[in-house]
Amino acid sequence: MAEPSEAPATHALRVEGLYKVFGRGAPEAVRRLQEGASRDDLPQGTTAAVIDASFEVHPGEIFVVMGLSGSGKSTLIRTLNGLLEPTAGTVEIGDALVSGASAAQLREVRRSRVSMVFQHFALLPHRTVLENAAYALELRGVRKAERLQRAEEALGMVGLAGWGASLPSELSGGMRQRVGLARALAAGTDILLMDEAFSALDPLIRKEMQDQLLELQSKLGMTIVFITHDLNEAMRLGDRIAMMRAGRIVQVGTPEDILTDPANDYVAQFVAEVDRARVLTASSVMERPVAVIGPEAGPRTAHRLMREHQTSSLLVVSRDRRVLGVVHEDDVAEAIRRGAEALPRLSAREVTTVGPDTQLADLLADAAATRSPLAVVDDAGVLVGLIPRVTLLSALADPNGSGHETDAPEPDAATDTQGGAR
Repeated sequence: MAEPSEAPATHALRVEGLYKVFGRGAPEAVRRLQEGASRDDLPQGTTAAVIDASFEVHPGEIFVVMGLSGSGKSTLIRTLNGLLEPTAGTVEIGDALVSGASAAQLREVRRSRVSMVFQHFALLPHRTVLENAAYALELRGVRKAERLQRAEEALGMVGLAGWGASLPSELSGGMRQRVGLARALAAGTDILLMDEAFSALDPLIRKEMQDQLLELQSKLGMTIVFITHDLNEAMRLGDRIAMMRAGRIVQVGTPEDILTDPANDYVAQFVAEVDRARVLTASSVMERPVAVIGPEAGPRTAHRLMREHQTSSLLVVSRDRRVLGVVHEDDVAEAIRRGAEALPRLSAREVTTVGPDTQLADLLADAAATRSPLAVVDDAGVLVGLIPRVTLLSALADPNGSGHETDAPEPDAATDTQGGAR
């Protein structure tokens, strides 16, 4: 294992140029693959399970590896903790090199840096739930009192407080999987690897486990590599997703990236049936908030901006970009007719503000209830984007994404609209 570098690692896990080939002549197969050969070009009896995989996992994120059966995802995850030795390439956990490490070094990695949750629970049938949850700590040589205390705390985290004296056979499938998760949590390692961990569960229990994982990750800030063949699960859990096909990673990105900008036809076909309303968020479809005006501006300025931006309403914002209300074209026209120098009375009640991470499914009712664009504001209440109703509907219907720019301007980008009456 590599000695710690002088600068701390900025990644929790890094994979670079990774190949895993089974069969005789594996090094020669890697050479041919590097020269452009395909999986099908290799000699009979040689299988390239992982081909030139490179990616980084950031501390505290859920990184999902998604692919169909035979795509190489389960082989990939087994190289991350040294269960399989790569044919070529490197695997690093923090500042430690896993690929090429000795058996003793790998044991240390598995004891202190990486825990794994398997699809089929892997519980010891003749040990109690508490003893199973403490097993990794037992292997590490932790004193009995300490390991049982930590295991009890982990069982509480996964909703199994009070079940420690039971045997695995007395638990449902979902509860047994919670024990496996508690065992990994009790170990307190840097990274949690989950290989199809929820695939054997029925849909209702599976969703409950997904909810629990998201809650735990939010509280504990765990770094998780999650393997699945279920696209909806990948989209729901992943901060970022690596899509695999025939041993290769064909795209890495956020769920929104993959849904709105698929790298190729394979990915596009894969995501065609995804419920966009449950994946896309306000930040991914919002427009730049340029159709805004300051409270000191007059009705003629408002009328000019409405014509320029082809909109029937303008949000009124303060100089620090906080939403004050909205004005509509009929009110502006009436103010001009009367020769008024000030904007009509603002209607703050008509403005609906939403957060950037709000799912589109949660915006539909708000969009239907107001004729004004939805105002996207950050945690400080500063306007960062607008979502007109037509933009929302287009984003839900367009398989190629909304096509809108999502970068908000700098706070002073619309200063020409903040002046007095003209």
